[in-house]
Amino acid sequence: MTVAHVFGVDDPVALCAALLHDTIEDTTTDYEDIEERFGPDVAACVAALTKNMALPESIREKEYDSRLAAAGWRAKLVKLADTYDNYCDVVVSPKDQVAQKRRETRDRCLRAIALTRTGESNDALHRAAEIVRRLIA
Repeated sequence: MTVAHVFGVDDPVALCAALLHDTIEDTTTDYEDIEERFGPDVAACVAALTKNMALPESIREKEYDSRLAAAGWRAKLVKLADTYDNYCDVVVSPKDQVAQKRRETRDRCLRAIALTRTGESNDALHRAAEIVRRLIA
């Protein structure tokens, strides 16, 4: 919903990838399942947004950021939407954890914004980055 309602994007691949972005990580669905049902563009976008949980965390995050940096604008847009939602969700954290979670989530937002400066880009991606930037300011 963030992609459509907050960022104002109606691109069908971006919307579909936003709905499916955690599917490979969180279910038994794999790339081929998504490609078969939703096409190669959606599958590639979802794959770019999927962390390789087989890697140690220190390597995993660097590999994930590198993959997203090389991904198309839609994957970066979905990442911005995900961090936007996560930042908004911090308010429902236990009161004693809000400040720490807000810092951690703000750092993730900044990483997502930095990714928008690499590779393929477009106006929708830049608008979304600015919306996230304003949220965390």
